[in-house]
Amino acid sequence: MQIAYFDCFSGISGDMVLGALIDAGLELALLQAELDKLAIPGMSLSAKRTSRHAIAATLASVRLGGEAVAPAQEHHFEPLPAAQAKRVLLTAKGRAPGHEHHQLGGILARIRNSRLDPLVVERSCRIFERLAQAEAQVHGLPPEEVHLHEVGALDAVADIVGAVAGLHLLGVEKVYSSPLRDGTGFVRCAHGRYPVPVPGVLALCKDIPLEQTEVRAELVTPTGAAIITTLASAWGPAPPCRLERVGYGAGRRELEEIPNVLRVRLGRLDEALGQERAVLIEANIDDMNPQVYGYLSERLLEQGVRDVYLTPVQMKKGRPGTLLSVLAGREQVEAVAELLLAETTTLGVRFHPVERRVLERSSLTVETAYGPVRLKVGHLGERRRYAPEYEDCARLARQHQVPLLRIYEAARAALPKEREGW
Repeated sequence: MQIAYFDCFSGISGDMVLGALIDAGLELALLQAELDKLAIPGMSLSAKRTSRHAIAATLASVRLGGEAVAPAQEHHFEPLPAAQAKRVLLTAKGRAPGHEHHQLGGILARIRNSRLDPLVVERSCRIFERLAQAEAQVHGLPPEEVHLHEVGALDAVADIVGAVAGLHLLGVEKVYSSPLRDGTGFVRCAHGRYPVPVPGVLALCKDIPLEQTEVRAELVTPTGAAIITTLASAWGPAPPCRLERVGYGAGRRELEEIPNVLRVRLGRLDEALGQERAVLIEANIDDMNPQVYGYLSERLLEQGVRDVYLTPVQMKKGRPGTLLSVLAGREQVEAVAELLLAETTTLGVRFHPVERRVLERSSLTVETAYGPVRLKVGHLGERRRYAPEYEDCARLARQHQVPLLRIYEAARAALPKEREGW
């Protein structure tokens, strides 16, 4: 599987995404051909080599009618004042005096009526919808009532559609990202000075790891946040993959503290070693009837947690205790924590995210002299590992009144020689 991993150590913006993809080998002419399908007169994309803190990078720029568009605050959606909104509705072409405003419906219609690949259309529209929803939430308006000024709207269209189309051209099937890092201070927007991270970015980053640094600059723009939070399927360290290409997209400012670049790594995911995110929930207990642990483990496994285990530990004042550990999915944290607090004597639980590398899995059934036995199969490249299912073996051992290990041996012996595990 072809993947892209975005290193957002210096934030992310739409033009930085385009620059990183071009720097990683995306042909500018092919990307321009995709943007041409939007039929926006005078829109063109340029790229030039530059450097940030001596790191060679590509700076991408959107041009309208030959003039470069500065992508900073023009990316922000703004609420359209009620009186002005009425004037727009009353004019034939949606023009308010002196400005043309692009509302969400018009932007989505332009993308959907283009000749872009259906997958590019769907993902681009989804990004715009999330961007509009975030800004509408900030300004207390329905998403259909937020708008972009003409220059900012078309620049955002180029950034968003260009990012999605670029990943599609590179054959990327899955996107991963590091946690986002933003700066501090204030930026000037149409409504005055906004704190960094700006409200739109915070609205987009709900449930997303976002770190605020001491860099006095806006590192994460709403457009960049909308792109990555919509497309990324996982956050954290880069997954294990066969690295093929690396690209650096330059930001527009030279920052004193860090290189103002976005790095993208392209490679192929080692599908035999899948990446899985989970949460480890723990409690230290030294004053509970040990009989409760068996009952509690059954309750937890019934809820579908991945694992439950106990570790003997020495606690304060030399007392022997038990470390109760539960490996669960992120969506199970609240239910597991509530169960632990209700069913044990602990006064609190702690939890933190963990990552697992797991083998690709399948199953098969073999026939033995005692009956059929299912086997779990782990795949690592061309190699296989086989493990008989305990429940099947235990059932047959009781049925035939033979030792459990004899059933295990019979199941392994039933495998053809070419399928024996490592």
